[in-house]
Amino acid sequence: MREMRHEQLEISVYHEQLANGLNVYVIPRVGFQQTYAMFSTQYGSIDREFIVPGDERSTVVPDGIAHFLEHKMFEQEDGEDVFNTFARYGASANAFTSFDMTAYLFSCTDNVSENLNTLLDFVQAPYFTEQTVEKEKGIIGQEIRMYDDDPGWRVYFNLLASMYEKHPINIDIAGTVETIAHITKDSLYTCYNTFYHPSNMNLVLVGDVDTEQMMALVRDNQAAKDFTRQPKIERIFPEESAQVARKRFEQHMTVSIPKVQFGYKDQSTGLSGRELLVNEYTTAVGLEAVIGKSSPLFNRLYEAVLIDKNFGWSYDVGLNFAHSIFGGDSKDPERLLHEIQQGFAEVLQNGIPEADFKRAQAKLIGRSVAELDSPRGICRNFCGYQFKDADYFDVLPVLEAITLEDVNQRLREHLVPDTLAVSLVLPK
Repeated sequence: MREMRHEQLEISVYHEQLANGLNVYVIPRVGFQQTYAMFSTQYGSIDREFIVPGDERSTVVPDGIAHFLEHKMFEQEDGEDVFNTFARYGASANAFTSFDMTAYLFSCTDNVSENLNTLLDFVQAPYFTEQTVEKEKGIIGQEIRMYDDDPGWRVYFNLLASMYEKHPINIDIAGTVETIAHITKDSLYTCYNTFYHPSNMNLVLVGDVDTEQMMALVRDNQAAKDFTRQPKIERIFPEESAQVARKRFEQHMTVSIPKVQFGYKDQSTGLSGRELLVNEYTTAVGLEAVIGKSSPLFNRLYEAVLIDKNFGWSYDVGLNFAHSIFGGDSKDPERLLHEIQQGFAEVLQNGIPEADFKRAQAKLIGRSVAELDSPRGICRNFCGYQFKDADYFDVLPVLEAITLEDVNQRLREHLVPDTLAVSLVLPK
C-alpha cells in the first residue's frame, strides 16, 4: 500500500494493486458521517466489439448488453435480493452504466465492513439462466420504450446520432428492443468474464474509515477467490470522421415548448492523464465564460425570453470521443440558434473579456473545492478519472494554472462551425 499525498488539499489517497490486478483506493476523510464505496469496471455501452483475451478473432455483442448485464448482476443464485442485504446493514445501494463505465455502489453511516463485503461478493458472483435473461428482456424493453417517449432523452441521443456517424456513442446506452432480443446467457457471461475481471476494475472507498482495516478486508476477500492475471483487453472502434454525420435532426413529439440541443464534435481525443485534465478544464472555463449563467450572452438570451434558467452546457470527453453540448427549452429555437452562433462568432473574433474569464475560472474552482465535502462526489469523480489515467485531485491545480490565452486558443480550436450539429424536438 502506498500513500499519494495532495498537500494543497490536505488529502491522502492510499492505493494498492492486489495480486489479481484489482486497484484499491481508500480516501480517508476524518469527520465525514457518510461512507461511500464504488466498485467499477472500465466497460460501457460503447464496448460493442473487442477481442476476448486468448482469442484471435473479435467478438461483436448486441447493443445495450453492458446495461443489461448491470441489471442482471443483482440477481443471485440463492434468490436473495441484494438490495435487502444492503438495507439490513443500513446501506443505500445502486448501480449505473455509462458510455465507458459500469459501477456498483453503496453509501452508509455504519456497518462499512459488512456492506463492503456484500458489494464485492455480489459483483463477483454472476448468475444467469436463459429463463431469467428472457424475463429481463421484457423489463428492460419497457424501460427502453419509456425513454423512447421521453423528449429530453430523445433530443440528446438524436444529437449524438447527428454528431457521430460510426462511433457507438451514437447508440442509446440501453440499446433497442430489437438489439436486446439477441442477448443470451452465453453472451452475458462472455462480457462478464472479459470486462469484470479485477484487472479491469477499481474499488474506491471514501469516508471516515480505518485505512489499513479496509485494505486488509479487501485483501482477504479477494484472496479467497480464484482470479489470475488477465492480459489487457483489446477494444475495437470504427474510424470516425472529423465531420458530423448530419447537421440537423428534427423529431416531433407531444411537447408544449420545443426542446433544442446543439453541440460541437471535438477532435481532442486520445488524451489521458494530466493532458486530458488540462484540455477538459480549459474548455470548461471557456464555455462557462461564454454561455454560463453569469455570462452576458446567457443574460441577453434570457431577457429576450429565448431560454429559461435551465438552459445549460456540458463538455464530455472519453478516451476516444469528445464533444460539447448546449441546450434547453425555447419558444423560438431558430432565433436562439442564430443568436448563439452570432455570440460565439464574436467571442472567437474578439476573445473573452478578462473579467468574464476570471469569473468563470473562480466559479469552477469554487465548485471543485465544494465537491471535496461530498464523499459521493469524490468517489465518482476519482473513479472516473482513474480509468483515464488521470488524478481527480489534480483538477484544482490545473484550473488555477489556466490562462486567458489558453482559453481563447482552445475555443478557437473547438467552436468550429463545420463541427456543429443541431437536434430539435418540436410539438406535433
